[in-house]
Amino acid sequence: MLSTNLRITLVVALVCYFVIILIFLKNKTLELKYTLLWILAGFIMAILVAYPRLLQIFVTMVGIESNMNGLFIFCIAFLMILVMSLTAIVSNQNRKIRKLIQIQSLMGKKIEDLEKIMKESVEK
Repeated sequence: MLSTNLRITLVVALVCYFVIILIFLKNKTLELKYTLLWILAGFIMAILVAYPRLLQIFVTMVGIESNMNGLFIFCIAFLMILVMSLTAIVSNQNRKIRKLIQIQSLMGKKIEDLEKIMKESVEK
């Protein structure tokens, strides 16, 4: 079981965590769709702080020896999911940027061609 001091510390840390997320959302540092992932993680942490027995049940079901190992595995799995989602976001942004650069280059070429045609028509 968690000691009272540890529980209080974890609750204070969770409140700070949620305040930071809300500040980021207010300042538009994070978009809403990405903020939801962090809020979900915070709620899962809050559930584990409120009901630490859930972690023990999960660890026992999976067959992990200690609670700390189970917690580390849980955190590593969350971080892997987070990295994969961020990689997908970066890949999508990279594709969009490449497409915008191509469109800009084509528009620049069209403008040059139009300027050349206008210059030739003025000279005649």
